[in-house]
Amino acid sequence: MDSINRRTVLGAGAAALAGAATASSAEAQPGPKAIFSVAQATIPIAGSNEVFPVRRIYCIGRNYAAHAIERGSDPNREPPFFFQKPTDAIQVVDIGTVGEHSYPSLTKNYHHEVELVAALKSGGTNIPTEKALDCVYGYTVGLDMTRRDLQNEMSALKKPWEIGKSFDHAAVLGPLQPASKTGHFTKGAISLAVNGTVRQNSDLEKMIWSVAEQISKLSEAFELKAGDIIYSGTPENVGPVVKGDVLLCKLDGLPDMSIKIV
Repeated sequence: MDSINRRTVLGAGAAALAGAATASSAEAQPGPKAIFSVAQATIPIAGSNEVFPVRRIYCIGRNYAAHAIERGSDPNREPPFFFQKPTDAIQVVDIGTVGEHSYPSLTKNYHHEVELVAALKSGGTNIPTEKALDCVYGYTVGLDMTRRDLQNEMSALKKPWEIGKSFDHAAVLGPLQPASKTGHFTKGAISLAVNGTVRQNSDLEKMIWSVAEQISKLSEAFELKAGDIIYSGTPENVGPVVKGDVLLCKLDGLPDMSIKIV
């Protein structure tokens, strides 16, 4: 073997040994490892085996004038305000079924709030209103369930009222309907009936802040991202439910959603 070939072979052997040593070192020093796994909250996509991974849940408060008035606010002077729910508060109800919804602990005044929910496929900061709907992947009907007595107590004490809004199964919704099939929702009847009697009955065009405006306003305070969902507010006549009640939620252009309080 001549000297050039000998050097080539020896060099290749050294490189191989160095690579093996590096791999062995990497195996000996693994990166951080989670001590347990945490489930990712997801929403089924209607007509598909795909799911929508949820990053954050945003909710707008008092977004219909009549509801703002019944909650003691002046809708003509109040800017939009938002709160959040934990992602694991999601309860998905399949189309055509009546989902069982557990009456939560601590409350004696448990309220329904039917809403349009928008799910984002993209986001950003300071999103112009005219570009905001480009971020929307799809829509569904939702219920912002509320422990009203706890919310009112915290409000009276000028303390945060997450305990009234952020608890297990507080974010009820149906499978997502892609906006490519439904279009975007700026108007349309929205209603909720309890045991066959209509309680909430309004139209999306009565929202003070449209979905596009909500996205734009939220993006001024937070960087919105794919996986965020927005509960867009409830009409007037929210009210209590008790065990045994069956709730039926309707929104023009979307499948109905129904739960039974157990």
